[in-house]
Amino acid sequence: MTTDTTNTDEAIRCTADVVLFAAGHVLLIERGWDPYEGYWALPGGHVDTGETSVAAAARELEEEAGIAVPVADLRQVGAFDAPGRDPRGRYVSVAYTATLPAPVPPTAGDDATAARWWPLDALPDLAFDHADILAAAAAQT
Repeated sequence: MTTDTTNTDEAIRCTADVVLFAAGHVLLIERGWDPYEGYWALPGGHVDTGETSVAAAARELEEEAGIAVPVADLRQVGAFDAPGRDPRGRYVSVAYTATLPAPVPPTAGDDATAARWWPLDALPDLAFDHADILAAAAAQT
């Protein structure tokens, strides 16, 4: 197998996403800007300088949905790094999951225009590869 190294200076960005479950539902946010403006997605975003991916996941969940989950309660689902998974360029996302005993009312914030709990058997089309991330998290529960 040959590896193409013609673009060895490709910038790779790191993001973190959260799959938060509660009583047969998953928390999703509606994106407020491109890419995928108006689409539903998992809460998540960029890992800041000096921050771990799990800390970023907890921070993004609170910023975008107003729900605080302790870092210790987040379990890693895996890394999602398929080329082309984000139209902005090369992004690697580390996804985490947690389960609440019951849904907590979300409050949309940051770049989310809405946040709500969706039944797992009635999900909308999701942005990016978030359907794959959600499926991987569900398989671990």
